[in-house]
Amino acid sequence: MASKLKTAFVCNECGSDYRKWQGQCTDCNAWNTLSEVKVNATPHGISRYQHSFSGASSGSINLLKDVELDEVPRVKSGNSELDLVLGGGFVPGSCVLLGGEPGAGKSTILLQTLCHMAQNETALYVTGEESSQQVAMRARRLDLPLDKLQIMTETSVENICLVAKGKTPRLLVVDSIQVVHLEDITSAPGSVSQVRESAAALVRFAKQTNTILIIVGHVTKDGTLAGPKVLEHMIDCSLMLEGRKDSQYRTLRGIKNRFGAVNELGVFAMTERGLKGVPNPSAIFLQRNEEVSSGSIVVVIWEGTRPMLVELQALVDDSHLGSPRRVSLGLDHNRLSMLIAVLHRHGNIMVGDQDVFVNVVGGVKIIDTSADLALILSIISSFRNKPIPRNIVVFGEVGLSGEIRPVSSGQERLKEAVKHGFTRAIVPVANAPKKSITGLKVIGVKKIFEALQALF
Repeated sequence: MASKLKTAFVCNECGSDYRKWQGQCTDCNAWNTLSEVKVNATPHGISRYQHSFSGASSGSINLLKDVELDEVPRVKSGNSELDLVLGGGFVPGSCVLLGGEPGAGKSTILLQTLCHMAQNETALYVTGEESSQQVAMRARRLDLPLDKLQIMTETSVENICLVAKGKTPRLLVVDSIQVVHLEDITSAPGSVSQVRESAAALVRFAKQTNTILIIVGHVTKDGTLAGPKVLEHMIDCSLMLEGRKDSQYRTLRGIKNRFGAVNELGVFAMTERGLKGVPNPSAIFLQRNEEVSSGSIVVVIWEGTRPMLVELQALVDDSHLGSPRRVSLGLDHNRLSMLIAVLHRHGNIMVGDQDVFVNVVGGVKIIDTSADLALILSIISSFRNKPIPRNIVVFGEVGLSGEIRPVSSGQERLKEAVKHGFTRAIVPVANAPKKSITGLKVIGVKKIFEALQALF
């Protein structure tokens, strides 16, 4: 019996579903955003786009303690930084979503990875945005091995799954999810319904065939992944490739990972031969000038499973505008405003009428709150025009009452500072080691004024 076509109306802004058309979406209040979607009904009367994509088949009920736990072998990518972010390599049957700004290097890092992995594993690269000639030109420019990687130019999800089923690749890359489409969905490629349904079909295929699926996703103007939020729920691992276009370095951050640590960070350098992993990121981010300048300080942040030393700079200058400027590159703008208020209230230092500019050297984005104390001290250093000694490293979270709160993995952060030649550290009292560390003088502080006394 042929399946019946059913109709649904999906909001292109938020992805909400409606049985009939209406002018306004009641969930996001957007006007004229509902588009008609035709879907096939399953034998049980459940539409395909409402069906689960998890790949789990119905079966008998078992006790959780009776479930056998087999070690899942991981497939190494050949890139140590990428394997670190993934949690040790690709997991068979997993789905990875890679996002990033245009020109960040998404297609480059995937092409490098697949060309090398294709020497030992079957790999299929599906491109919908470029021609095969363009991809081959980039591979030759990067001096990559071309003899084993299979490539296909296609935007139809049905054709992609049909070819992949016949070729049975171990790895499948779809570049990108915004250009592929399903034939029975009337909306344009890139719409909410197309992105959701195309991703669901690809994920379902990967789960059923135990194929490693890598999907490339675009980002919106505010830096988030384009498409419905359910796209990130479908996949197993979500990665974001970050970095300013004027910077040589790129950072790969794990936003979601069912098989490893979240917020793991990999660092890459953009070279003539593509993206190369940086095994010691602290060394490249600490290339400071010989001349000591005010407003510059080194902070130890924690990214995923390892510490990292980065240089933080601040510039405080007289404001010639009615509303002083607050500019932050690599740090949360709201947190900067909050710490300036804490500095005024509990440090008796008024910079409310000053322009404040802060920057993280190397294009790194800091989401760790352990940079609070370093940010405050760098602002004071620039405001008073007093340079901070080069041998000092700082970390600690600052509360609204001016207290210096402890952070995680304090011992590992201090050991990393010693490796790079730092001899003094200003840290929260709770993070001060009970046993002295050879070559490092640790100063524990409880309040902002204690940190100022220890530093100046």
